[in-house]
Amino acid sequence: MKILVTGGAGFIGSAVCRHLIRDTEHSVVNLDKLTYAASLTSLASIENDPRYRFVKGDILDRAFVAELLATEEVDAIMHLAAESHVDRSIDGPGDFMQTNIVGTYELLEAARAYWSSLSGAKKDGFRFHHISTDEVYGDLPLDDSLFTEETPYAPSSPYSASKAASDHLAMAWFHTYHMPVVLSNCSNNYGPYHFPEKLIPLIILNGLEGKRLPVYGKGENVRDWLYVDDHARALALVATKGEAGRSYNIGGRNERSNLEVVETICDTLDRLSPLPDGSPRRALIDFVTDRPGHDLRYAIDATRIETELGWRAEETFDTGLEKTIRWYLDNPDWWRPIREKRYAGQRLGAVRA
Repeated sequence: MKILVTGGAGFIGSAVCRHLIRDTEHSVVNLDKLTYAASLTSLASIENDPRYRFVKGDILDRAFVAELLATEEVDAIMHLAAESHVDRSIDGPGDFMQTNIVGTYELLEAARAYWSSLSGAKKDGFRFHHISTDEVYGDLPLDDSLFTEETPYAPSSPYSASKAASDHLAMAWFHTYHMPVVLSNCSNNYGPYHFPEKLIPLIILNGLEGKRLPVYGKGENVRDWLYVDDHARALALVATKGEAGRSYNIGGRNERSNLEVVETICDTLDRLSPLPDGSPRRALIDFVTDRPGHDLRYAIDATRIETELGWRAEETFDTGLEKTIRWYLDNPDWWRPIREKRYAGQRLGAVRA
């Protein structure tokens, strides 16, 4: 298949592109606007592959996207392009409304026109895969309850509300126009190439530099952590094997409180790269004022994708986190320019989790 990946220069999108080129026979057209969190260096390992092409563009430009779909004769769209940082959505929700809601609408309409022009096996095999988040469900108490695909939506932040709206748009295009749409909602991702404003890379890099480690509230908020390469494999399965009109929850079954995550990073860094004075990094933990509307707990029931599509997360939180920390230790050429140039002066206390 030839797959159009929107937002393919972002954290999850670049992992999807690398997986599709390295581990499948599919071709990839990567459409990305190259906003602050995008990085083409995350795609350096595949940029010269004949099955990969990068195109700079905006999903809000329906005519541009329509021409690209027709020119490339794509077989599927994997829609990952989104504004995704909760704190940024609180400070400035406008961009989230435009990209996540209006952008998804424009992309759906471009896709519908293209799909309607197809015939035969090409039309029957087409898929529009909308990739979303478990944050659309709101939060859970500190018990054994889990989000399922039937959990009612109850978003808490401008970010999650915008993603919930885009989910509803995507499924409405299936029900109203019968366009073959599949939907997936994932838990918190982590891994290599993660933009440094997010919790795990921020703590790793601050810890390496001996800086304070900001943790919201008491650090009791719980997340289900999913290694990004496991997620990329799951997304490829949903896009190519998922049933139209169906949604799939993707989670790692790795629940940890934010404080547990930070403490594990501290201990691992102390083992792999001790501070010059030998002091423990746990002493750098700094509890900061909680953010508004901070959901208490997210946890995914991934039974559907596990049973129907045969996917399983390969990484535990401990194995995935060690791989992630070692990657950041070994790849300062990727993250240092972001820290020093593109992210300089912005508040490091803004961490999403």
